[in-house]
Amino acid sequence: MAEQSTQSIFIDADPAAVMAVIADFANYPVWAGSVKKADVLAAGADGRARRVAFTLDAGPVRDDYELEYRWDGDRRVEWTLVKGQMMRAQNGRYVLEPSGGGTNVTYWLSVELAIPMLGMLKRKAERVVMDTALKELKKRVESATG
Repeated sequence: MAEQSTQSIFIDADPAAVMAVIADFANYPVWAGSVKKADVLAAGADGRARRVAFTLDAGPVRDDYELEYRWDGDRRVEWTLVKGQMMRAQNGRYVLEPSGGGTNVTYWLSVELAIPMLGMLKRKAERVVMDTALKELKKRVESATG
């Protein structure tokens, strides 16, 4: 199994508010800096996206890819790569836990690129992606609820 990177952040909002932002793919290009496009291709019975196509431009890393999502209410969302150009695999999840009037959000991510990359560099890149994503998520949720 591929190694995963993990990071957490506290967001001053309830889990439902946090998950609403995570599930709002149409607005990812507004607040998630490297996401240039996010299109929901299929929705599940609960109305949340089941499959989403992304266009990513993170400087030297550009990719068009599709992810498939599995939702567990406002507690957890997991995803896996369906297809991509630069990525061979991507598995991730957000777990939301209520805490002191807000939410602890833990993000797990594992990515395998089609081009070889040293493990240390890959984990560093994952950490940068995760750190940026969590900070952008926090800013978006707290500005919407504040």
